[in-house]
Amino acid sequence: MPRVFITGLGFITSIGNNADAVETSLRELRHGMVRYEPFKADNIPVKVAAPVAGFKTDGVDQEDWVIPAPYVVKREQLRSLSANALYATCAFQQAVADAKLSPEDVSNDDTGLYAASAGSPAMLGHQINRMREFGVMRCPPLGVVASIAGTVQFNLVAHFKIKGASTGFSSACASSAHALGFAHDEIALGRQKRMFVVGAEDGNTETILPFAAMRALSINPDPETASRPFDTGRDGFVGTGGATVLVLESEDEVLRRGVAPYAEVLGWGQASDGHNVAISHPDGAGLASAMRRALKASGVTAADLGYVNAHATSTPIGDASECKALRAVLGEHASRVAVSSTKALTGHGLSLAGAMESGFCALAIRRGFVPGSAHISQLDPICDGLNIVRATQPVSPGIVLNNSSGFGGANVCVVLKPAS
Repeated sequence: MPRVFITGLGFITSIGNNADAVETSLRELRHGMVRYEPFKADNIPVKVAAPVAGFKTDGVDQEDWVIPAPYVVKREQLRSLSANALYATCAFQQAVADAKLSPEDVSNDDTGLYAASAGSPAMLGHQINRMREFGVMRCPPLGVVASIAGTVQFNLVAHFKIKGASTGFSSACASSAHALGFAHDEIALGRQKRMFVVGAEDGNTETILPFAAMRALSINPDPETASRPFDTGRDGFVGTGGATVLVLESEDEVLRRGVAPYAEVLGWGQASDGHNVAISHPDGAGLASAMRRALKASGVTAADLGYVNAHATSTPIGDASECKALRAVLGEHASRVAVSSTKALTGHGLSLAGAMESGFCALAIRRGFVPGSAHISQLDPICDGLNIVRATQPVSPGIVLNNSSGFGGANVCVVLKPAS
C-alpha cells in the first residue's frame, strides 16, 4: 500500500499562529490561558479560557472582524464564514505555503479535504433569533452555511476549489483524528494522492460554556494552573479554539515534488467504549483497544514507541481512565515511553484537538523534541508506572502515538514516525 506523509502544517492556536511560534511554546512550556473577559460575570463559575490571539471575531457581522497580517480574505468569502472557518481558512493558506503546493496541486481530482468542527453555536443562535424576531426573509442568505457543523469544509472546498473527496466528521473530541485516519486511508488505498485534514473551533463563550453544566470545565481562576493534566488537583478542562491544517501526500507525490516531509503516518486505529454517553470507561477499555489496533495497523509494537501524546484533558475521570489504558497497552515499556498532554498549554480544542495535536507531534518529530506536560505540582498516583515527562526534552521522539477520545466513548489513535 502507498506510504502516507505529512508535508505541510498550518496553525492558528492559543499558543501560536505559525509553526515557529508553536514550537517555541511547546519547548518553553508557554501556555495560552487567560482570565477570559466574556466570563467575568458573577454567575459564571468558569473564568479561564485559551483564546486565539491576533484575531477579533466576537461579533456576528463578519465585516467587523479583525484579521491579522499576512492573511487576506476577500469580502465575498467572509459572508459565509464563521470564526472557526476563518481560522481554518488562514491555517489552510499557511499549510499550502508550508507544503510548497501550487494552485494546480490544490485543485485537481486527486486532492481532497476532510474536516471536523462543531459548527458555530454563536452564529447559529444569532440566525435563529433573527428569524424568530424579524422573519425568515430577514436572515442573511449565507447564514446557514456560516453556522452549521459543515461550515469548515463547505467554505474551504468552495474557496480553494477542492475537486477530490470531501466530507466532515462529527465524533466530538475525536472528530479531527477521525478525519486524519480516514484521509490516510484515502491515500493508502490509492483513491487520492493528497488530502487536507482540518480541525477548527470557534473557542468562544457559546462553544465553551455549555460544558460548565456538565461539570467538565475547570473553575480554577488561575490561568497558570487551571489546565493541569495528571495533577491531583485537576478539576476540568480549559476551552480553546482555532484551527490546524495538515497536508497528507502519497510517497509518489512527495518524490515528484521533491519536498521534505515532517513525518510518515504509519496507521491508525479506533474503538468505542460502549459504556456511557459522556464519561470514559473507568478502565479505559475502548482507548486501550484503539491503541492496540493502531499499533497493529502500523506494524509496530509498544517496544517501538518513544512518545505518546495523551488525550488527557485535565478532567479527574478522563485522565485516570487514560492512565489505566496506557499501562495496559505499554506493559513493560510503560516506565520508558515518554507521555505528556499538550492540553496543559493549549487547553482542550474539542473537535480541533486530534488534528492540532497530531500537528504538534509531526512538528516535534521533524524538529527533534518531546513536549513536556506542564503545570504538574503533585502527580496523581493513578499515573504510577508511567513516564509522565514534565519538562520538554530536546531529543527526537521517534515513533509517536497520538490519542483522541470523544463523547459516546469514541477513541482514535494515530501512529507517526520520522520520514525516511
